[in-house]
Amino acid sequence: MNPNPLLMQLGFDKNDRVVIIHADDVGMCQATITAFADLVEFGSISSGAVMVPCPWFRQAAAYCRHNPKADVGVHLTLTSEWNTYRWGPISTRDPATGLLDESGYFHHRAHQVQAHGNPQAVQIELRAQLQRALDAGIDVTHIDTHMGALAHPKFLPAYIRLALLHHLPAIIPFDGEGDWQVLGLDAETAANAARFVREYVNDHELLQIDHFVGLRLDQPQERFAQAKSAFRSLQPGLTHFVIHPAQDTPELRTATPSTWQSRVGDYEVFRSEKLRAYIKDLGIKIIGYKALQQISSNYQVEA
Repeated sequence: MNPNPLLMQLGFDKNDRVVIIHADDVGMCQATITAFADLVEFGSISSGAVMVPCPWFRQAAAYCRHNPKADVGVHLTLTSEWNTYRWGPISTRDPATGLLDESGYFHHRAHQVQAHGNPQAVQIELRAQLQRALDAGIDVTHIDTHMGALAHPKFLPAYIRLALLHHLPAIIPFDGEGDWQVLGLDAETAANAARFVREYVNDHELLQIDHFVGLRLDQPQERFAQAKSAFRSLQPGLTHFVIHPAQDTPELRTATPSTWQSRVGDYEVFRSEKLRAYIKDLGIKIIGYKALQQISSNYQVEA
């Protein structure tokens, strides 16, 4: 693989291992906000992303306003995956948009919204979510996609254009379906997304992340060992390293019954001095998306 030119622009060597340690799902529930705040203060993560349609978004936005140095993007959301803890679009209640399931919330899974969602309605929803975050006082540093729902030929053009119009990095895997699976897609959908990226996205002037790494939500045991192995295995280049930290609360356990242990594990592991020292000893460089946002600000696109 050719060296990522971003490394040089950011002041690194082509052989450096540079990582953005990223907390997903901030604002999904209360436990994600307090966990994010703790880890930002502790200094073990370098970025996070808020879920605008979720019930605790306002509290997440209040944290961001009072902590402007926090590196926060928008986790653009088109799915609502839990059985009893749900959310829906902020731009419409019209079933004709294809954004709503039979109960009036977002669909549970990415493939469902990809099958039914109207591209124009998706574009409007994405813009509404980003604008609400900006209006709430968040200094948005990037955008990304919850559960990989935007990884579809119908939706990626709107996602890319939103990033370019606002001069923001958009988190898009360029090199393969495995990276899309890290972001939440199943194997078939990830393969389709990778194929479309090769055909379309590479024609646009976008910042490229070399590698996508994360701690799986379906493997709650030995979280510290998983983290050590993942960091030890990092390759040279720029890596997006995703975790899902949350504090252990009754709300979290009820809302996310199948993943709460992994989320609490991420929070506890990344509060560890041992992990921080381990990452430092490996010589890994940690940055946030604000550095990439500054580079994106030089890109131009017609409105």
